Formats: sequence, C-alpha cells, structure tokens
Amino acid sequence: MQNFESIRPYRDDEVPVVIDRLVHDPDLLRAAAAFRAPRLSRWLPWLSRRIARRAIARRTAGLATVQDVQLFLSEYMARVIRDTIHAVGVDGLEHLTPGQPYLFLANHRDIVMDSALLNYLIHHRGGHRTARMAVGDNLLSSPYAADLMRLNKSFVIERGLSGAKAMYQAVIRTSSYIRHSLEEGESVWIAQREGRAKDGFDRTDPALLKMLTLAYRKELDGIGALLERISLVPVSVTYELDPCDRRKAHELYRAEHCGGYTKQPGEDLASMVDGIIGYKGRVHLSLGAPVRGDFADPEALAHHLDRIIVGGMRVFPTHVAAARRLGVDCADSVYPPLARVSRAFEARLAECPPHELPYLLGNYGNLLRNRQTLQLD
Repeated sequence: MQNFESIRPYRDDEVPVVIDRLVHDPDLLRAAAAFRAPRLSRWLPWLSRRIARRAIARRTAGLATVQDVQLFLSEYMARVIRDTIHAVGVDGLEHLTPGQPYLFLANHRDIVMDSALLNYLIHHRGGHRTARMAVGDNLLSSPYAADLMRLNKSFVIERGLSGAKAMYQAVIRTSSYIRHSLEEGESVWIAQREGRAKDGFDRTDPALLKMLTLAYRKELDGIGALLERISLVPVSVTYELDPCDRRKAHELYRAEHCGGYTKQPGEDLASMVDGIIGYKGRVHLSLGAPVRGDFADPEALAHHLDRIIVGGMRVFPTHVAAARRLGVDCADSVYPPLARVSRAFEARLAECPPHELPYLLGNYGNLLRNRQTLQLD
C-alpha cells in the first residue's frame, strides 16, 4: 500500500488549520502586499502586511472544507475570465458522463490557467466534479505555494529527488496515486509532458504514458487493456494571446545561446501571476472522446494523442500572423481579427529584443508547423 501523505491534496478536516497558517504566513503576506499595494509595501511594509493579513482573513473566513475553497476560487475564476478573456469556448463536454472519473491529459501552456479553466468549464457548463491536478514540486518552492495548491485539489509530482531508486519510487507513487484517485471516483488532470510547451510544439511524452501504466503493470497486459480500465480524455487548450510569451522567449533564447537557463527565485510565481491577470484574447478548450483501442507501444499512443490534441486546438489570427513571419505558408484564420488583440500582439513584437523575436513568434506560429507535421491540414 502506497503512502501518499507527502503528495496528496488536503482533506476537509485539514482546511481550517491550513487557512490559519496561510493567514499568518509572512512570505504570503509580503507577496500579497507587494501585489495589491506596491508603493505602500515599499514605504510602510509593516502596515501593508497588516492590511494584507486582515484582507486575507476576512475573505477566507468560513472556509471549512475543500468544496468551500473550490467555490471561493470559482468566484475568483469567473472574475478572471470576465476581466482577462474576450471569449472562452469549449467543445466535447458531451463526451463526459456525470459521476464518471476521467484522466484528462492536456497540452500545457500556462502554469495555472490550463487546469483551472478545464475545472471551471466542466463544472459550470457540464455539471461535473472538478479534477485533482498534478503539479510539479518545482512550483512549490515556498510553503504557502504548496498550501495553496494542495487546498485546491492539487497533488505533487516529485521531481527534485536525487538517485535513481528515489526517482523510481516517486514515479511509482505518482502512478499509484492517479489510480487511487480514479478508483475513488475523482478525475485527474495531468499535462502531456513535463513543463509548458514554451516553443509552441505540443507533444506527448511517451515516458509519461509509461508512468501511467506502472500502477497496473501486474494486472493488465498491454495499453489497450489499460484504456479499457481508465477513461483517458485528451484535452486541447488554445490561447489567442499568451501573457507569458516574452518570458518564454527569453528563457528559450538563453537556454540555446547562453549554455542554459537558471530560473531566479520567485520566477515561477511571477509567471503564475502573469498568466492569471494578463489579457488572453479568445481561449478555447476541446475535449476528445475517451481513447480506446490497442496500441503497439507508448510511442504509438503518444502519436495518436498528439493528433487529437493538436487537431483540437484553434488557429487564431495571432498564430497565422506569427507563422507567416516565420515563413510558413498557411491559410487565414476562420476567426475575425480583434482590434485589441492585434494591438497587443504587435506591441509584444515591437517590445521584444530582436534576438529573442524568433522564439516569441515560434510560441504562436509553431502551432501551424505542428499541424502540418502531423498532416492535420
């Protein structure tokens, strides 16, 4: 029997204690104060933190269960969608049956919004329970970040371990926890590969699929048998504008031309905030039908998933404009251009250092290259 204590989300009985811990966490108060009142936090940090603590305590008063936390965050998500997204669309909800747990395997563009939007849409437009979400331990560098994630039905993917034996045990633990969740009736969201697709190429890592099979290795023979046991749903998410495109371009350039890229403390948190509050234009999620059938190996299944996921993505005018600047021959988008999006996109290109511009364009334009490589057009 696997011990999931170090990776599981918090239970209802733990919520009040965790909320109280967050209300008094000095790092969270400092971050909240700097975000809400940057000038006051510089000149009177003690006062700004006191105000932040009172505000957090007031807003979290009465949160006693995980469902309470989810409802609270759902209201915030509604405001985020209203303030930062021109329109959000979803298709494929008809593939889901109420009460059935699913393993959602998705392309990954934004640290927070990918899974948050899926949960919001399947709950509010489909009437389904929200999914537990896999999050890498690299994003939980501070105790308050770990608390916030685990309050919101996230479980931890352990990556920062040393030694082959420890890493293998962590992979087994992840696979077993995903199986445990599905058998409890809880859906799970997981990205198709480790890390975001900063270069615009959405590809499923066969190693991830191998990890999923480990918990069933003694009972099932072959991938087809696994797909009969679980409901694996491919998910495609497309953003017309990526609030983190400049950050991604800078990271890719440094990694390729400067011998690697080392993130600074707090950089992942800044990317989370940018992804949440930044303007995104139009956003679309597409849910495929649960995958069935036999596949020769994880590589064959990965290719099948790639075709579904990339095929479900929407081609917005920003993707076409970027692809053409990269020399890709492609048709016009079926979506009419939006003036606000066009202005924002051109401003991003103008502000981007010339040596990083190909990477920023690739973040958008490689969707078209991806479709052509997979022979989807």
